[in-house]
Amino acid sequence: MIASQVNRRRALALTAAVFAGALGLSGAARAADDNVFKIWWYETPESSQATAWNKALDTFKAKHPDVKIEFEQKSWDQIEKAGALMLNSGDVPDILEYNKGNAFAGLVASQGLLTDLTGEATKRGWDKLLSPSELALSRYDDRGIFGSGPIWGIPNYGEFVTVYYNKDMFAANGLQVPTTYDEFKKVMDAFVAKGITPIAEAAGDYPVVHLMGELELSQVNQQWVQDYQGLKKPFDGKPFLYAAQQMKEWMDKGYITKDVTGLKAPDMAQLFESQKSPMVITGTWYVGEFVKKNQFKWGQFLFPGNTISQASTGNLWVVPKDSKHKDWAAEFIDITMSKDNQAILGNAGAVPVAADPAAITDPVAQMMIQGFNTLKDRDGLGFYPDWPTAGYYEVLLHSSQSLLSGQMTPDQFVEALRKPYDDAQAGAN
Repeated sequence: MIASQVNRRRALALTAAVFAGALGLSGAARAADDNVFKIWWYETPESSQATAWNKALDTFKAKHPDVKIEFEQKSWDQIEKAGALMLNSGDVPDILEYNKGNAFAGLVASQGLLTDLTGEATKRGWDKLLSPSELALSRYDDRGIFGSGPIWGIPNYGEFVTVYYNKDMFAANGLQVPTTYDEFKKVMDAFVAKGITPIAEAAGDYPVVHLMGELELSQVNQQWVQDYQGLKKPFDGKPFLYAAQQMKEWMDKGYITKDVTGLKAPDMAQLFESQKSPMVITGTWYVGEFVKKNQFKWGQFLFPGNTISQASTGNLWVVPKDSKHKDWAAEFIDITMSKDNQAILGNAGAVPVAADPAAITDPVAQMMIQGFNTLKDRDGLGFYPDWPTAGYYEVLLHSSQSLLSGQMTPDQFVEALRKPYDDAQAGAN
């Protein structure tokens, strides 16, 4: 009996020790997790944004030497295709870069997956650093439509789609920068006559949507942009029909390569960087890479003939609803909005939103800021065609691929875009 009681006490003591150990391990795991700051972004390591944001992480580490930084490199496509699932998975970062627009940030904000940053924006002065128009893509109402409602994300840079060109190839062929669309076509014709494909392009992912967007925006005014982006009216197919017709013409005339549907954005960039094509139509997010890789003189000009181009403030820093360290996330955003980090961003070639102009000394950075300011001054920020509703990017991409591969006519292209837009427009009104 006594032996039995002793054995029982030993068993209880062992169980208690194991349980206490388990609690200790669990507590240690929680403590370790409490000391980890998780951040995701999808800008490439060579980009201007990554250059500045890595410096911001250095600043954060200096302030919090005991905090472990866990960074994950994502891609634009990952966020576009699975962003909502990621944010609803229970395994979220503390802060991440997120695509802006109704179909992206607006969608997850309306689903309750983000943290309302309005209070932090007021406390830290971000709402003063950014103008109301620059905050438009940070605000979404309960339907997920941008322009009003709480602040769900903060941009720290601006961006626009432009035409980058090889100055050496232009000079070797006696060509000048075009200022009208007709002049642009003549420049492209001149390169084609020399056996050179003038435009580096890719239809395997987003670049072809940007080409379509520039052509479509050549036919509209700012009121049309606001109506389209805000789902205020049923689909107007005329600008898209023009864009589709022009894209077919570009293919037929050899302005873009015949195998464009098999190429992706990195392939497009490599064609320009290797001087196989003298021009590429893409966004300011490529400037950092071009600075590092281009072995020739290059510049940029806004899409000829357009008053409006695809342009906006940049993608957003958002804080997931389930972020474990919302205070650190706000502090990191604050660092990226600081004058020092904004100067790093600008001098790396991006378009900072809150920099001291005197601190931007790099000539490439000055060129890009001038291009963005030109668009802003003429009310030419046209946003992007895939923003109005969730899933519209895939519709635009697949329809553009089908058009260029000959599986769809320009009229069929327009009709493929019409129904999903009209369904979203009817549901929003």
